[in-house]
Amino acid sequence: MGLLSFVREAGEKLFGRKDVEAAAADTSAADKLADLNQKAAASIVAYIAKQGLDTSALSVSFDGASSVVSVAGTVADQATKEKVLLCCGNVDGVDKVDDQLNVTNPEPAATFHTVVRGDTLSGIAKTCYGNANAYMKIFEANKPMLGHPDKIYPGQVLRIPA
Repeated sequence: MGLLSFVREAGEKLFGRKDVEAAAADTSAADKLADLNQKAAASIVAYIAKQGLDTSALSVSFDGASSVVSVAGTVADQATKEKVLLCCGNVDGVDKVDDQLNVTNPEPAATFHTVVRGDTLSGIAKTCYGNANAYMKIFEANKPMLGHPDKIYPGQVLRIPA
């Protein structure tokens, strides 16, 4: 549990980041910001569900003023928890994710890697595992958010299993 950092300008474009930022800057637009925050949270929940992850026991909120997603609830295992956190954070307009998730069956946590320009899954695998051919382990750990091993982008945060 804690606060995870992400690259705010990278990720899935699920809601109008510029609209949220404008409403957050306008002190007279509190109602508009609250509405946009609620719509952004709903978009994030829909994105999590689209990835095939169970959202029934999750509570997700978004604060456009600080660009923080808060996610609470209970998930079945560590891998699901990490995938939910990545779904919340790899969204354009999200700077941090406040992790308040509980895991029913705890396991050792994976590490996270923020993709930089020039990274490939095989290069990351070589660094993390000493074997470039282990890239499929990283790809599988990030499915279904990754649709193809060559489709990663700078700023994206990936789950690196132990």
